[in-house]
Amino acid sequence: MSELLRVGQVAEKLGISPQTLYFYERLGLIPKPRRTEGGYRLYGEAELERLAFIARAKALGLTLAEIKELLLLQENGQALPCWQVYVKLTEKLRQIDKSIAHLQELRGELSTLIEKCQQKFSEQEKSSSCAIFQQRLDNP
Repeated sequence: MSELLRVGQVAEKLGISPQTLYFYERLGLIPKPRRTEGGYRLYGEAELERLAFIARAKALGLTLAEIKELLLLQENGQALPCWQVYVKLTEKLRQIDKSIAHLQELRGELSTLIEKCQQKFSEQEKSSSCAIFQQRLDNP
């Protein structure tokens, strides 16, 4: 059997806080761990692998709810069908593309405002009030 680790050891090994472990446990992302006679939580290799999966999935932009759904699909030792992972990841990619498009639109608007600000303070005193935020909403 592999070495069992306490909360602090797991947190340090994975670079997360102990509170994150407790939170994941409350959400059902990880099963309730074994405990020592003194009540300390103990984590084995299976829990560490599950936590590493959660970290990788979060790094890919998946929400905890999405991660939980994927974990539930593979419960009971069943292999997670590739088509289910494909569907989830494809949807996540669509969401990311939509977010990128929105952020690019915001970037364009901010660039325009910056240019207007530069033009205004090069024409006026730098201490004068910025008229950019005084524009009406229907006339940007």
